[in-house]
Amino acid sequence: MIGTVHRRSALAAGAAVTGVLASTPERSREQAARWHTRGYGSLDEVLADEAVDVVHICTPNATHADFAARALAAGKHVVCEKPLATSVADAERLAALARETGLVATVPFVYRYHPLVREIRARRIAGEFGDWHLMHGSYLQDWMLSPAATDWRVDPDAGGASRAFADIGSHWCDLVEWTSGERFHRLVAEMSTSVPERPAAPGADAAAVRTEDSAGLVLRTASGVLASAVVSQVAAGRKNRLWFELDGARASAVFDQENPESVWIGAPDEARVLFRDPQTGSAEQRRLSVLPPGHPQGYAQCFDAFVADTYAAIDGAAPEGLPTFEDGLRATRVVAAAIRSASTATWTEI
Repeated sequence: MIGTVHRRSALAAGAAVTGVLASTPERSREQAARWHTRGYGSLDEVLADEAVDVVHICTPNATHADFAARALAAGKHVVCEKPLATSVADAERLAALARETGLVATVPFVYRYHPLVREIRARRIAGEFGDWHLMHGSYLQDWMLSPAATDWRVDPDAGGASRAFADIGSHWCDLVEWTSGERFHRLVAEMSTSVPERPAAPGADAAAVRTEDSAGLVLRTASGVLASAVVSQVAAGRKNRLWFELDGARASAVFDQENPESVWIGAPDEARVLFRDPQTGSAEQRRLSVLPPGHPQGYAQCFDAFVADTYAAIDGAAPEGLPTFEDGLRATRVVAAAIRSASTATWTEI
């Protein structure tokens, strides 16, 4: 799924897709035939191709560190799916490589690219909300609700020690930190596995599940603001509900990723609903509003904007809010802290 999303956004940004590398040479050829492009036989072949400027890594999590490091060493810019790595040490190594090479290396925390997220952030920077009192929310999905559902992410050897929190909780934490301007400093986490056994592969026998279906966190920021988040991949009826509320001394803001065309702004004397509009609001809200009001934008346009900004950075621009390997490293540290806290039942510093 996500490889197709990357390709679509690359084409929308004006790139030429030189080829595709899948898990086997046969699958590479099959996908290349569908995309009318070249099927590479190996990563070495990709990296040796002088026509390749940027490599998009859309593979299982455990492969990210090696693939990204090899691409950077070969002088290629990199877009790497999150989590950047399954260990903090590997993520630190990748962030250092990106700094040392000076290459553009980004991670698709694309929810930053909702125009109204930019509007909330701009209003926070302008001081509209005052100091934050509380930050809370959730990220809920149901794609793993059935005991028959499985995926490579269930296996910690392929997906890492955390599943639900690393996969979607990392998005929530990145988005709330970036929008609010706060930085989580410590947390206490609990994780639960609701479905104890799942097939190791579609149609295979059931095996014990070693990754979490849900997580709950209480967090404190470096400035002392209290926050909480609930994350689940087994919340019936919830498809991709990333929701947050930021409560400030003067006003509050609510964003719901499944209804991204409006945000709720609350104050002691009134509550308002703001709608996305390319003619009003902050400069970034207007820049990212590529469709007229009433023509809903969503995830696809966010991904398009992220890839376009990545390519603009390759061309020398400095787009606001572009998530880099430094942000990927930050997310890996947050995930590692949540895993440590859940295993020890204690507050843990990030």
